[in-house]
Amino acid sequence: MTAVSAVSAVSAILVALLLGAMIPGPSFVLVARNSIGLSRGDGLATALGMGVGGIFFGSIALAGLYTLLLAVEWLYIGLKIAGGVYLVYIAWNIWRGASQPMTVDDEAASHPRNASKSFWVGLTTQLSNPKTAIWYGSIFAALLPQHPPLWCYFVLPPLVFAIEAGWYTIVALCFSSRRPREVYLRARKWIDRTAAAAIAALGLRLILTAGKTGI
Repeated sequence: MTAVSAVSAVSAILVALLLGAMIPGPSFVLVARNSIGLSRGDGLATALGMGVGGIFFGSIALAGLYTLLLAVEWLYIGLKIAGGVYLVYIAWNIWRGASQPMTVDDEAASHPRNASKSFWVGLTTQLSNPKTAIWYGSIFAALLPQHPPLWCYFVLPPLVFAIEAGWYTIVALCFSSRRPREVYLRARKWIDRTAAAAIAALGLRLILTAGKTGI
């Protein structure tokens, strides 16, 4: 395999992953919500967690575990159910806290309330979604050659991190500015509950379709 074709394959993978990250889903909802409702620092910490999750999925895709996931049906089903349950749990916590009063001043909004917690929520939300695993696996299986050069194994994981963390950092910065935050505080109850309903719907869909083999 020539160096040019390897670079082309890596570039195609990165573009496909960026397009996938830009599709609104539970990750997007959580980064936006934490950025508006908590602080810019919490949004950035959540984005960092998404990036680390991307490294994990990129690494297992490089290792060829995508084929194993599809071959062992019970593992795939169990992963979907576990991911769905976790998303429903996240949605319940958001719904339950939607009616609690919140005030945010400009100075406090610039600093994270609990950056480590926001990071872990971002990471676990990313890892709990088997659709992300399937997306990564299918992209790598379709675009990466069967025998890629050695440098691909060292270059792709950090580039995947840059794609995931970079995109969600943009989301965090956009949604943590003053005007979106003011809109959020005025309609927080309904925005949070709409976000919770969307995340719960995704979780329930994973649970209800766990027995289906289609991706």
